[in-house]
Amino acid sequence: MVARTNNKVSTLAFRFGMLGIFGLLLGLMLSVLTFKLYDGEGFSFLNHTLSELGHYGHSDFAVIINGGLFFGSLSAVLFCLFSLQIADSSWSYPFFACLGLTFFCLAAVGLFPINVYHLHIVAIKYFFIFGSASSMFYGLYLFVGRGRLFSRSTSVLAIIAFVNMSAFLLVPLLGFELTEGGRAFYHELLVEVHRPAIWWPAIFEWVGIASFVAWSASVMLSLRPRVS
Repeated sequence: MVARTNNKVSTLAFRFGMLGIFGLLLGLMLSVLTFKLYDGEGFSFLNHTLSELGHYGHSDFAVIINGGLFFGSLSAVLFCLFSLQIADSSWSYPFFACLGLTFFCLAAVGLFPINVYHLHIVAIKYFFIFGSASSMFYGLYLFVGRGRLFSRSTSVLAIIAFVNMSAFLLVPLLGFELTEGGRAFYHELLVEVHRPAIWWPAIFEWVGIASFVAWSASVMLSLRPRVS
């Protein structure tokens, strides 16, 4: 009976997780394809940010990415909540709780676009903070808690996600002058004029987001129900 219940919860968690990833990627893909500035310039991952995709005024289809971020991330939060019910180690609690907070912050990024500047910046900042922490808790879950959500690829992706998301937060502090006055990347999400062809805040942001989503999808796939 317990095994059957756990399998049902695992199935729900997996489905909500995959729905969340699908919603995030669909919203991103459609918004990138439809993005066009007033001068006709299209979207480039080298010098445009996630915030600009959701900027009401820059993008006529900002609602697509904002909706995808909000509903897709909330679905991923449900994955984390269901996963907590079938925890196999006490170390899975801080891991899934922190992962859920990360997706909650990503949902807030969609709910509060760059037009609501201060709330948007806070959401972006804590998305990267909790994302870095959740990958660290995943390592503790594996090596201290002996968790079962293990695969070599998931572990490698967790390390990559931790490095890339931490880099978004820490690189501006190292004195490389990648932004004016060494300001944090999450304060440099919108450039009106003289946009450089390669803009480091955008590159670090997209690399961090991509590695986090890839790692999260791998974690979700590790929890997919086994066919008996």
